[in-house]
Amino acid sequence: MTELRRIGRSDLTTPPLILGGNVFGWTADQDTSFAVLDAFVAGGGKVIDTADVYSAWVDGHKGGESEAVIGAWLKQRGRRDDVVITTKVGMLPIDGVQGLTPAHIAKAVEGSLRRLGTDYIDLYLAHRDDEGTDQAEVAQAFDRLVKEGKVRAIGASNFTADRLASAVEGQKAQGLARYQALQNQYNLLERGDYEGAVQDYCVAHDIGMTPYYGLASGYLSGKYRKAEDAKGARGGAVGKYIEGHGPRVLDALDAVAAAHEASLAQVALAWIAAQPGIAAPIASATSVKQVEDLLGALRLELTPDDLSRLDKASTLPVAV
Repeated sequence: MTELRRIGRSDLTTPPLILGGNVFGWTADQDTSFAVLDAFVAGGGKVIDTADVYSAWVDGHKGGESEAVIGAWLKQRGRRDDVVITTKVGMLPIDGVQGLTPAHIAKAVEGSLRRLGTDYIDLYLAHRDDEGTDQAEVAQAFDRLVKEGKVRAIGASNFTADRLASAVEGQKAQGLARYQALQNQYNLLERGDYEGAVQDYCVAHDIGMTPYYGLASGYLSGKYRKAEDAKGARGGAVGKYIEGHGPRVLDALDAVAAAHEASLAQVALAWIAAQPGIAAPIASATSVKQVEDLLGALRLELTPDDLSRLDKASTLPVAV
């Protein structure tokens, strides 16, 4: 049976893998997205992550494409209660305005609910910090959504330790709904946005980390080993790993994967899931074959030696 982890102090639980929805309606069309979603749930998955801004960066898109695909899938399958939907607010402009003002949050949640075809969002995240809006106002706006039943739990994304702490302490002081989850970048090649002060705070205050870019834009799957492999949409994103200490990390992943008869992606995700404070890493898929491979991470248990080997390979040497 798949392990379930509680997200913060909320009543939401997740297996140690979340399906990323950034590709839905973009590099995965609706039929492909439906097949991926079906395979994810059939394989023991439960939590699906998206954002209102997905995929506004694509020519001809305006944002909300991913939410709309998920909403159409929910309608087709005729069931909502066995999945957890998390979406985000703050980066998609409404009337030319972004951010976390109460007015923006109130408008944005209605758009997300409409596209998702649901009357509640399980986990609603501030997509990024908004230092131009008073955190007390942000807290009150999110709390209203919880009291209205439109949102079950709230969280933050792309926050520093100081800003996360001030937000949570402010929520506590006002007696309002508090952030239960944090979504920052974290993987074997990008450890600085979580490890240290952020991780310490999350662990001490029971905030579940659900990191994105778990496979470092696909690099940790092993498909970008040489510069010529990195041509195309993600070439720029993975080039720095090819030129940096990425090959050393892939060597360690190769060895651990061989020992477990697992894929590199499974090992990379299992390493994240084994770190303190992690609720579940996020990874996306554009085919049923890919999502079935990712689901293998749910059954993979790394040994202390495996974790140590990967940790050493992924730790940057200290400059002297």
